[in-house]
Amino acid sequence: MLIDTHAHLDMEEFTGDVSRVIKRAKEAEVGKIINVGLDVLSSKRSIDLARMYPEIYAAIGIHPHSSLELDIETYQQMYTMASSHKKVVAIGEIGLDYYYLKRSSQYSNCPSRERQILAFEQMLDLAMELKLPVIIHSREADADLLAILKSYADSLTGVVHCFSGSSDFAEAILDMGFAVSVTGNITFKNAGGLREVVKRIPLGSLMVETDAPFLTPEPFRGKCNEPAYVVLVAQRLAEIKDVSIEEVARNTSKKAEKLFKLS
Repeated sequence: MLIDTHAHLDMEEFTGDVSRVIKRAKEAEVGKIINVGLDVLSSKRSIDLARMYPEIYAAIGIHPHSSLELDIETYQQMYTMASSHKKVVAIGEIGLDYYYLKRSSQYSNCPSRERQILAFEQMLDLAMELKLPVIIHSREADADLLAILKSYADSLTGVVHCFSGSSDFAEAILDMGFAVSVTGNITFKNAGGLREVVKRIPLGSLMVETDAPFLTPEPFRGKCNEPAYVVLVAQRLAEIKDVSIEEVARNTSKKAEKLFKLS
């Protein structure tokens, strides 16, 4: 059995189709899915899906692109959601994303570095208070992200999702006891460098995900991603690590079960 540790089945791409998506996932031997919030509304939708489907668990969080919406009222809403629902297994997706800041002439509405950091730290505080793991998003912000996480390292655990960083970044994350999750990006033809980094990460520290509907793996790149396709990520990871897909499924699922305390 595989676990898709990061999906967004509440997005409009899946409207009216979630039951069929879950059926296809189960047919592909994907037994559990963590649906990840990006803001208050998507976090609420994640909880709704977790209530409706036994295969789905929820994570709630404020993505860096949604940092501007985090205020005292929003924080309290997030706290109430996370503390009131047993199937909320993580705080996420949270983190830092400087990609658009470095292209500010095109994307002027991106929250500032300072605002992202403030929101990230508040979400880390929430996770620490609730004793929940975190699901981390990092894009062109690894140095700041590491500096912040180091100040929380003794109090938090979690995963850097959709990993695309360097060997040094991976080593630093692992040294803090965090896991690394890989998605369809490891199947892309131009991802040879990433595959070399992943090859050096211990299998016991890895998980697999789709980030559906994004990052569809080869050979379906360009189409809508869904949890059933996490099998393709696992197959590529098995090739990278030179092990069987059964070993990848066993190790990645064990890591996910332990980190997120899935029942």
